[in-house]
Amino acid sequence: MQRIVTACLLALLVFASAAGAQEVLRVGTNAAYAPFEFVDENGELQGFDMDLIREVGRRLGMPVEIINTAWEGIIPGLLAGHYDVIISAMTITDERAAAVDFTDPYFATGQVIMVRADDDRIQQPADLAGKVIGVQIGTTGHFAAEKIEGVLRIDAYPTAPEAFLALRLGRADAVVVDELVAIQEQQANPGVLKVVGTPFTVEYYGIALRKGNETLLRQLNRTLAQIKADGTYDELYDKWLLGGQ
Repeated sequence: MQRIVTACLLALLVFASAAGAQEVLRVGTNAAYAPFEFVDENGELQGFDMDLIREVGRRLGMPVEIINTAWEGIIPGLLAGHYDVIISAMTITDERAAAVDFTDPYFATGQVIMVRADDDRIQQPADLAGKVIGVQIGTTGHFAAEKIEGVLRIDAYPTAPEAFLALRLGRADAVVVDELVAIQEQQANPGVLKVVGTPFTVEYYGIALRKGNETLLRQLNRTLAQIKADGTYDELYDKWLLGGQ
C-alpha cells in the first residue's frame, strides 16, 4: 500500500510540475537602437520594443527571455533556433521576408538624414553627392544610402551609436537612420547633431519568426491587434516615443 501511495504522490508532483511549466518566448534583439531597444544605466533592456514584447508575452502567458545580439547576425540566429522571434525595429522587406515570416506591421517609420548642428550644406538626399555617409550595417538606412547617387563613400558600422560618433568626430558628413532614432539622438545631444529634411522612405516594422510557425504567427498578430485596440499601444507610444517617460 505504501508503494502505491508513494507512486501516486510522485505522479501528482510530476503532473503539477508539468501543468505549472510555461513555455518561454525567447526574443532576439540588438539593444543599441534607442528609443526602441537599449541597455539602461542599470544594465536592463528597455525601450518601446522591449515593453511591447513583454506585454505580448504576458498576454500569451509566456515568460519572455530577451537575448541581446549583434545586428548582422540577428536573422541567422533566429534561423539557427537561438530564439523564437526577433523584435528590433526591423523593417519588413522583401529580401528579409524571403528568409523569415513577419507579423502584421506594428510601427511605421522612414529614413532621415542627420548632420552636425553647424552644417547647413545638406538638406536632402541629393545634397549627399560627394559626401561620406555613416550607417548601421545591414539596416534599411544602409540600403537607402546605397541608392543615393554620387555618394563618395558609405561607412557601415556595427551599431547606430558608432555611426553617430563618426558623425560627431567629422569622419562622416551625414548619417542615414530611422526617423525616431535620429530624433532621440538629437535630443540626447542638443546643439551637436540635427535632423534635416523629412523622411525620404516609408517603412514598417514587424516581429520576425521562423517560417512555418503559423500557430505562433496567429497568436502574435491577434495579441498585437488587442494591444492596439485597448489603448496599451498608445500608452507605450507616449511613454517611449513622445517623451512621456
